[in-house]
Amino acid sequence: MKKIVLISCASKKLNHKAKAKDLYIGPLFKLSLEYARLLKPDYIFILSAKHGLVDLEKELEPYNLTLNTMKANQIKIWAESVLEQLKSKVDLKSDDVIFLAGNKYRKYLIPFILHYQIPLRGLKIGKQLQYLKRGINDAK
Repeated sequence: MKKIVLISCASKKLNHKAKAKDLYIGPLFKLSLEYARLLKPDYIFILSAKHGLVDLEKELEPYNLTLNTMKANQIKIWAESVLEQLKSKVDLKSDDVIFLAGNKYRKYLIPFILHYQIPLRGLKIGKQLQYLKRGINDAK
């Protein structure tokens, strides 16, 4: 069984092409990535509203798209695409998927994943940041 962490993309980005791990510069993304690395997963991927499932090392141009402004049917289509990408990298029936992503980014993925965790579920942004900082500090 592998451990996979999925982090949602962020609206704050560099204004030039960069590796995905560097492109997103918002505090929630940065803390989520640092926390994800501490979990020692087999894979970390970004859930991008524009590109779907993104490897941390993939070079991306900045873009302005979020699931938060999409209609439910658009998000479902996005999720179907992400599921296809995920299936080529992980076993949705046996691998453990940890979501560091908002509800809109995980809602239509979860029904297809047998083992998953949502450590930030139900937390407002400030509490999410506190949770991640605490987890990072506790690991030091």
